[in-house]
Amino acid sequence: MEEAEAENRVNFITCVKWVKKGIAKNQPEKVQLSKQELIQVIKDTKKKLRVSNEATNDGQSSTQDAYGFDNYDDEDDENTAQALGISSLAELANDAEDNFSESDDSDKEDEIVKSTDNLILVGHVEGDASSLEIYIYNEEEESLYVHHDILLPAFPLCFEWLNYEPNAPKGNYCAIGSMTPIIQIWDLDVINCIEPAFCLGKSGSVKKNRPQVGHKDAVLALAWNKTYEHVLASGSVDKTILLWDLESKTPSTTIKAFTDKVQCLQWHQLEAQTLLAGSSDKRAKVFDCRTPDPHQTWELNGEAETLVWNPLQPFTFFAGTDVGSIHCFDCRKGQVWSTQAHDKEVTGLVVSAQCPGLLVTSSPDGTVKVWDYNESEVAFVYEKNFNLGTIQCLDLSPDSPFVIAAGGDNKSNNFVVHDLRNIDVVKHKFGERQLVELVPEGNEESMNST
Repeated sequence: MEEAEAENRVNFITCVKWVKKGIAKNQPEKVQLSKQELIQVIKDTKKKLRVSNEATNDGQSSTQDAYGFDNYDDEDDENTAQALGISSLAELANDAEDNFSESDDSDKEDEIVKSTDNLILVGHVEGDASSLEIYIYNEEEESLYVHHDILLPAFPLCFEWLNYEPNAPKGNYCAIGSMTPIIQIWDLDVINCIEPAFCLGKSGSVKKNRPQVGHKDAVLALAWNKTYEHVLASGSVDKTILLWDLESKTPSTTIKAFTDKVQCLQWHQLEAQTLLAGSSDKRAKVFDCRTPDPHQTWELNGEAETLVWNPLQPFTFFAGTDVGSIHCFDCRKGQVWSTQAHDKEVTGLVVSAQCPGLLVTSSPDGTVKVWDYNESEVAFVYEKNFNLGTIQCLDLSPDSPFVIAAGGDNKSNNFVVHDLRNIDVVKHKFGERQLVELVPEGNEESMNST
């Protein structure tokens, strides 16, 4: 019976994000709570859950969106254990001393993060549990393993890496958008972390005469501005884009230019005020966020599933739609080319910043496809089925131009990291191309003069 339940349990990857080498702390901090402190956390959590369950829900439930997820409650995040990320602790018995050990059986060697290591952030849903898994990938040593993980209170829908926390030195953080309107920012350099570093957004309460702050529905897209480091953009089912001031943890600008869900966002690499956004209303838009009301708009043949600026051609961007097409647009001229890439929606679209012409896409049809593009056309190169089932996400390493990570819903094989150079056709096509030298963080302006 238990084996049958395990087989039927959902087990899939929702999102994936690479982190550059040299970002993480060499020796991550480790939360070390005593038995008494842990027991007190459990008691406090139980109390908060009890108060929350007895309280009247003043908010409105969101309607089911195109993802088909269940409705969630719009409750006070400051009074729920979910917002703290520790609701699972409340399930432990009152005599919780038996659940903890003071012995430290961790392998100190595995906890060290080397300068040659990449982190890969992976959203994992298994059964009723959601987690952020932090993988270590070392290309030189050909190693891949989970370094540590963080239990999440809600189904993760999107990740964004950032190094900014108010009143703190630069760090290593992951912002997470989920089925709730609250955006959580977690410190990746802390092991056994039980609560986020900080949150963006608060649920309103008529009973307490407290206004709502932030989104009103699930958060589908996040984009951190590397130039204006205190700015984070978020897109939501509520059809809005919010520009958050991370210092005050409040929205500084609200953009209401779409008529449906905002599903993808990306800041321009060189023009820090320029934001690319796509929606289920079949439109892609480019905003100058200093004056966002006048903006450029491009019509798509389907819902915008993923958008990305071309890192090597600053005036162009790519769009992937829910009908499987990919498009290239030039902001000065309009559409340059388009092709039918997949039978189903394009869930992943990545463009190499090092290898000119390399574009990779993924789809729930189970395939990852490699393309060769130029200023006027795109050509299919190769497709591979990694046996991941329905592919939900795809990302390309920022340090290695041919290494991808992808996730799907195959219970026994839902995550893969693969070097595309191991595919002969891809190696022959791109192997002789002159690679573009990576620009160090903070020196993007120098690209403008080259």
